[in-house]
Amino acid sequence: MDNLFQLSAFSNETFREIFTSMTEGIVVVDKAGKILVANPIAEQMFGYDRDELAGTQLEGLLPQRYRGSHLSFRADFNSRPAPRRMGTGRDLSALKKDGTEFPVEISLSYSQAHGNFIAIAFITDISLRKKAEEALKQGEEQLIVYAAELERKVQARTEDLNTTVRNLENEVRERKRAEEEARKSLEKERELNELKSRFVSIASHEFRTPLSTILSSISLVDQYNERGEPDKATKHSNRIRNSVNHLTGILNDFLSLGKLEEGKIDVNLESVNIQGLCEDVVEEIRPLMKPDQNLIVEHKHPGRTVLTDLRILRNILLNLLSNASKYSNPGKNIYLTTSQETGNFQIEVRDEGIGIPDDDKKHLFDRFFRASNASNLPGTGLGLNIVKRYVELLGGSIRFKSEFNKGSIFTIELKAS
Repeated sequence: MDNLFQLSAFSNETFREIFTSMTEGIVVVDKAGKILVANPIAEQMFGYDRDELAGTQLEGLLPQRYRGSHLSFRADFNSRPAPRRMGTGRDLSALKKDGTEFPVEISLSYSQAHGNFIAIAFITDISLRKKAEEALKQGEEQLIVYAAELERKVQARTEDLNTTVRNLENEVRERKRAEEEARKSLEKERELNELKSRFVSIASHEFRTPLSTILSSISLVDQYNERGEPDKATKHSNRIRNSVNHLTGILNDFLSLGKLEEGKIDVNLESVNIQGLCEDVVEEIRPLMKPDQNLIVEHKHPGRTVLTDLRILRNILLNLLSNASKYSNPGKNIYLTTSQETGNFQIEVRDEGIGIPDDDKKHLFDRFFRASNASNLPGTGLGLNIVKRYVELLGGSIRFKSEFNKGSIFTIELKAS
């Protein structure tokens, strides 16, 4: 410490107290880098005994890797002295007497002593702070790792949850599908039960009258033949024939409906000459028409063919023409017209019959439905339902117009071949 008192800048007792009691290490060096004096904290910091640092070179307190660059740094400081902090933006290390490195912060200042330039280094051991920073850094790294792991677990949980939700949605869809199928099955079963009930009801009503007519007419035919009255016998024979035809029509309706319900109707497409088909149907339907009814046929485009099912289309025409006759009075005209418009082939059946009440039109194609003004006429209420389903099987459409007590027009539209 005697060297301290050789510097006039430190000869004052007050400054000596400050110098020795500072909590920072202080090292004073000359321009050549020789240590002039160091305070007790600096000596303890670097592991030297009292006054042992004095006279040594400052570079001895630096790790070997810094010593070369420090020489140029010292020369620059000597030429442009100014208070400054060393190592701004980077870590600094110092070297203890035993060779141990430790982190430091260094601030530089300068002064004059006896006309000589001196540099003053204020040194702080920041080992504890660095350890705390390192611990904090490790904690942050662990926190980042933990956060990443937590995010991974959250993602995994989210994916598990999404999978569970998807499975639940699939189960709900499957359950709804099963419920819908069960509902449709029950509805189908209910419809079939209703069909059976309606069949029994209609059969008991529709079959009873023709069968009674047949039985009574057979008895009368025998009596008239025995009396030699053939005209009267023929009249009852015709009644028998009509009753049989009526029963046959009913049975055909039920058979057709059963096949449609079971999906057993096969469509066999072929090129059909419409005019020839109409001639066959007209020949078959005329004997079944009411007295003096006139069937007028017009082919606006004769000779045209349509790719369709001959058997199904024949049944459609027979049904429509039979209805036209049944719901028209004797002596009325019935019209069958064929034409081709906008690439589609049309078949039209028009009558001058009882027509369809407006309130009944929306139910006309429903199964077992009969218009309110047709209750006194025989029928099952199946004919138009079957016709519509037949037309749809052929890929066509059916529409109608009707005016109460003035007649109806049914139009079938098919794709032309």
